[in-house]
Amino acid sequence: MSSQPVVAAVDGSQDSLRALEWALDAARRREALLRIVHVRQYPHWTKSDVLAVGTPEQDGDPVLGPARSRLATESVLPAVEYVVLEGAPGVLLPEVGETAGLLVLGSRGRGGFASLLLGSNSLAAARDAECPVVVVPRPAQDDRAAGAGPLVVGVNADSPDDATLAFAFAEAALRGARLRVVAAYPWPLHTWMLPGEMPPPDIDQDAVEHETRILAEGFLAAHRERHAGVAAEVEVLPGDAAGHLVEASREAELVVVGRHRRRLLAPARMMGSVTQAVLLHAECPVVVVPPSPVEG
Repeated sequence: MSSQPVVAAVDGSQDSLRALEWALDAARRREALLRIVHVRQYPHWTKSDVLAVGTPEQDGDPVLGPARSRLATESVLPAVEYVVLEGAPGVLLPEVGETAGLLVLGSRGRGGFASLLLGSNSLAAARDAECPVVVVPRPAQDDRAAGAGPLVVGVNADSPDDATLAFAFAEAALRGARLRVVAAYPWPLHTWMLPGEMPPPDIDQDAVEHETRILAEGFLAAHRERHAGVAAEVEVLPGDAAGHLVEASREAELVVVGRHRRRLLAPARMMGSVTQAVLLHAECPVVVVPPSPVEG
């Protein structure tokens, strides 16, 4: 059994039950403990029609009850553990990720506005958790068959992160899926000139694309060797990386993106505009992988 559990955050919403389904499958593949976590945001004396109260052992619990009932229909289950916490979900869920291999949430919970594409708790977890965070969206209207497409991973040729590629290859190996590596480069290039400056020489787009491909293939070499059974194809595309990844999500099983490192002048954790756009608009589950630890 894997030493790190797969955590499913549930709050009684349909979104969180979809996340539970995804987490159950992930725990099976990893032979890991499935930990089901419910964060009660308010104390017991508040209104019962708004808040879920109770313990995992109580059959009538409005949050954990449906989760227990859902798992009761499974003939083969991994080891399962139920945890109830009390406090702010946006704070506690990232903390739960400190001891998890994966943290899985729905794109929206019971709170907030129905018009929001991504809930605040999912956003906080994806930004702050120490482990990879999977956000499971509401199903697309075309009701695609789950598990039918490739895994997609975005790679930044200027500043790649090894943890993102490592997760993507390992997950593709677990699922027996092919891997589509999307490396986007900015095009057309915009150059700002001061009055009197000479314009720069024309840049050959084919040369930029070729250089991007060479860099991307170099980053993948060690992972290809480590996971020889994974068929990985590099696509080098001009323009907006987020747009390409969102487009790829329409046929993908999972999209893997990285999270920015902390910067000296901006010590708070940041996801980056591409990762946030993919979380908001992707049609398949998205996993946000924290950056590799800095050595030294």
